[in-house]
Amino acid sequence: MSRALLLVLDSFGCGAAPDAAAFGDAGADTLGHIAEACAAGLCDIAGLRSGLLHMPYLDSLGLGSIAQASSGVLPQGFSLGAPKGAWGYAIERSQGKDTPSGHWEIAGAPADFAWGYFPDTDPAIPETLVAALVREGKLPGVIGNVHASGTAIIEQYGAEHLRTGKPIIYTSVDSVLQIAAHEETFGRERLYELCLIARKLCDALHIGRIIARPFTGDSPATFKRTPYRRDFSMPPAQGSILDRAAEAGRAIVSIGKIGDIFAHRNTGLEIKGRDDLDLFDKTVAALGSLPDGGLIFANYVDLDTDFGHRRNVAGYAAGLERFDARMPALLAALQPGDLCILTADHGNDPTWPGTDHTREHVPVLAFGPGIAPVALGARQTFADMGASLAHHLGLPQTQSGRAWQLDQ
Repeated sequence: MSRALLLVLDSFGCGAAPDAAAFGDAGADTLGHIAEACAAGLCDIAGLRSGLLHMPYLDSLGLGSIAQASSGVLPQGFSLGAPKGAWGYAIERSQGKDTPSGHWEIAGAPADFAWGYFPDTDPAIPETLVAALVREGKLPGVIGNVHASGTAIIEQYGAEHLRTGKPIIYTSVDSVLQIAAHEETFGRERLYELCLIARKLCDALHIGRIIARPFTGDSPATFKRTPYRRDFSMPPAQGSILDRAAEAGRAIVSIGKIGDIFAHRNTGLEIKGRDDLDLFDKTVAALGSLPDGGLIFANYVDLDTDFGHRRNVAGYAAGLERFDARMPALLAALQPGDLCILTADHGNDPTWPGTDHTREHVPVLAFGPGIAPVALGARQTFADMGASLAHHLGLPQTQSGRAWQLDQ
């Protein structure tokens, strides 16, 4: 029996989607613009990286060919040589460019609704929702209630939170409601319970995620977010590759944020880590004990949160190179019959104005012993990936998508 891995390099887009203009993203290209900045000498970091963007392992699997096909430009430092894996790019059909919709569609079950967003006003979150949160959460009130950076708003309101016991609520350009509270004085578990209340209140608004943001410290100089963030997502659409694998009694391992993104439904063994490299090592370790017919689904989020949203081009380039350098360990761990798909859920071009995700194509690299090195073309939905994994694992068809093994 075969095994499968689905690895999502969060935000690693490869060129503007056909409808990018509707999102203000016409011309965005995460991979292409980072490669351009590296070629121009704008991404040199003393002792860490310099020169052209260097990703030899993913390039050997077809990343250069993907960039050329997606954007019409071959990035400097990449090649069009014969790829060792199947390669192509995919176009999102869901109405958004956020993490949940991207992952659900990748898994073969796209969202069939438009996400809700809070306006960039002061206040940003409706008074009726805030009043219900205060009442049901037995709170003395809330503070913040604006579009804000998570670190900046804690510095601004942290002292008032400690003094009053009022949690800090805020949002962003994403479909999110975030709640920050002190891990010790307010309590981490109480914060999680408050987020569950907010989740229920936000379901009708189609807000994608409620995010708990615990922090510590006693002054703006010492306030620091802890690793105990927790996301409370809307329940995902039915019929994903996770659902199909669980229904068949297959082993499932979820790495990183996958459990949160899929509301912990059919996510199997959930493994967290301190950063992407730690998660990658845990992915390889999990593969070592994955039984026949098993599925690993992983999300690597650092490129998005640490560099994309912060518009740190050099940091993004260095992160890509660190990830690429780990690929030999994964390639060596793959066994005959294994299929690994590496992709992304949206773009986050660090050269683009603002701090939002960007509406882009995503790369599709499919590889493993015995996987034919063929061109997959432009896939018209991310869901083709989930459908192809279901076909590979001998599972019933996912809710959406067409397996490329069947339609070439």
